[in-house]
Amino acid sequence: MQKALDQGASYADARRVRRRTENIFVRDGKLEQVGLEETEGYNLRVLVDGSFGFAASYDFDKPEKVVSDAVGIARASANVNKKKIEWLHQPPVSGHYEGPMEIDPFTVPLDKKVSLLLEADKVMATKPQLKHREHFLQFWEEEKEFFSSEGSYVTQHYVESGGQIQCTAMEGTQMQVKSYPNSFGDFRKAGWEFIEEMDFVHHAEEVADLAVALLTAPNLPQGVANIIILGPQLSLQVHESVGHATELDRVLGYEASYAGTSFATLDNLGKLQYGSPAMNITSDPTLPYGLGSFGWDDEGTPAHQVYLIKEGLLVDYLSDRETSAQIGHSSSGASRGDGWWSLPIVRMTNVNLLPGDKTLEELMDMAGEGFVFDINKNWSIDDKRLNFHFGSEAAWEIKNGKKGRLYKNPSYWGITPEFWNSLVAVAGPQEWRVWGLPNCGKGEPGQVMRVAHGTAPALFKNIKVGGNE
Repeated sequence: MQKALDQGASYADARRVRRRTENIFVRDGKLEQVGLEETEGYNLRVLVDGSFGFAASYDFDKPEKVVSDAVGIARASANVNKKKIEWLHQPPVSGHYEGPMEIDPFTVPLDKKVSLLLEADKVMATKPQLKHREHFLQFWEEEKEFFSSEGSYVTQHYVESGGQIQCTAMEGTQMQVKSYPNSFGDFRKAGWEFIEEMDFVHHAEEVADLAVALLTAPNLPQGVANIIILGPQLSLQVHESVGHATELDRVLGYEASYAGTSFATLDNLGKLQYGSPAMNITSDPTLPYGLGSFGWDDEGTPAHQVYLIKEGLLVDYLSDRETSAQIGHSSSGASRGDGWWSLPIVRMTNVNLLPGDKTLEELMDMAGEGFVFDINKNWSIDDKRLNFHFGSEAAWEIKNGKKGRLYKNPSYWGITPEFWNSLVAVAGPQEWRVWGLPNCGKGEPGQVMRVAHGTAPALFKNIKVGGNE
């Protein structure tokens, strides 16, 4: 960093990242893949003449080249940028963050991990209608150091664990997929204890039975209905229609060429009734087990909770030190880079729909008649995060406040602010949990980030629904 300052940088920061991953994949009773990977490198970001430059390397013996590349890129950018970067200065920070973990998954024998998946698969294999079965475990360890020319130095270390079991039932032209605990799996900042908690073997028969039952279930009838969306499905709804829509770089147009902009523009801040008063959304990287949890983001901003939507009103954005300076706010602490090779950009942390005070049974009573949607199957959303369509793996009828018959191929659709303004109530803390999403894509070149969403079952009124073959 000192070399960069000597060459004209007004600010510099550096990150060293070591990442270790293990992936285990079982298909139809056979071990298909065991992948072990470890990578380590470092990067330097510099601010020169109001423009950023960034360079990275795995070669720790040649820092001079990284410095010269970063400074050179910044100078070249300064020659073409029409506007100098506004930069929010912050006090220096120091400390260490250690993620929660009871049992280090990297010390658990491989045969124990494989046996767990094979045992769950064996339970499913007793159903002749199940033509395909796929299951995985994934473990992730990351160690980070962050330095800045402002005097910051922080270290972070955490382990993340997750997995999934899934089966595909087929009969004639019918095909139905059922997953546990979610269609993306589920992940936490935790160790092997989380895998034991999910208890794949115990749930395998239930998942298999439901997949088979979906083959003969009717399609969800088309119409307008009250719906209860359970946590796994609702987590993706939050992700797509709130999380991405409130990323400030997207709002400012930085992401337009890849995945669109946002309808939640700056003129709507403090004015847009994004949802009903029951809608409270926070960015909170302080949650103990979330994939989006940390001690400091990749610019050294301490983790803290920020309301994005309060009682339905848009009040803030996910931001970093560059974008927040443009609107006169402090950074929300959402600057994150994928590995040592990536420039940090605005990313989701743990973006949560806060719980209300109802039980699921009370939501069913309030719905009267309608449908319960669970676990995402497919989705689409437009480039402004407005018009969306979500399909779920399964839905159930609500009749007289009780859960009834099963439906296949259910979907619902709407327009983001109309949908969230139809929110009637959210279940309470006893129903609320954080769902890990390990594959959020953004940026050019593309980056994959691990994020999370806290949700509880929620009741929405007068939503368009239907079922397709």
